[in-house]
Amino acid sequence: MNNTTYSDKEKMTDVLMSQKFVTGNYNNFANECAHPEIKCLALDILSEEHDIQHDIFVEMQNHGWYQVKAATCDAIKQTKTQLENASC
Repeated sequence: MNNTTYSDKEKMTDVLMSQKFVTGNYNNFANECAHPEIKCLALDILSEEHDIQHDIFVEMQNHGWYQVKAATCDAIKQTKTQLENASC
């Protein structure tokens, strides 16, 4: 019998990674779905799953378990330019 105990941070990290896996699968399904109504349903579920993922992310940030480094203005401009160029 395994008596391993996990910290709250480890549990939340596992939940967040699981949510990322779930959203990835729904995203792939929606991308490859040929039936418009089913695709719409998959996109609705995907949106809900992203909301759940965001809630977990915020909770982890609130506990100091998920640190995000602040972006510089130059990094933001560079990313914006890359995204604009990718959509052309």
